[in-house]
Amino acid sequence: MSEPTETTRKKGAIEVFMGGAKKGLYIGFDQILPAMILGYVIVEFLKLTGIIDILGVIFGPVMGIFGLPGESVVVLLSAFFAKAAGAATAANLFSEGIINAAQATILLMPSMLMGTLVGHYARIVLVSDANPKYRGLLLAVPIIDSVVGMLLMRLILTFMGLM
Repeated sequence: MSEPTETTRKKGAIEVFMGGAKKGLYIGFDQILPAMILGYVIVEFLKLTGIIDILGVIFGPVMGIFGLPGESVVVLLSAFFAKAAGAATAANLFSEGIINAAQATILLMPSMLMGTLVGHYARIVLVSDANPKYRGLLLAVPIIDSVVGMLLMRLILTFMGLM
């Protein structure tokens, strides 16, 4: 009988744990950290230029439907590019005192439901050559899901007495 090779040998619990830890660290440094930095930069840039105040006035009525200040539209914009950027932007708005915890919870919905929409649309819909007559619908569904999700989350938080 031949000796077990590296590929056929069973891995121990420590090796499995260390492999998972390496993968987790890689994901953190490669994907999450850059998105968090992007979220921070977006918020700081918009605050320093005063654009966030302008966005707050313009989008105040629309975002008010969800129980959010107008400035929170920045989360939706950054979520279009990356889920983690949307979540990080919401966290930064929370740390700046622009939104509260309940509002950050509402903003988690679009970050997850329509997050990375631009990239997914390009990689999946365009590359797969989806029927052009359905492309608009494929773009609209995550946005509609986000609107419904934010309304439901606001309703749940209201019933819980958190809004």
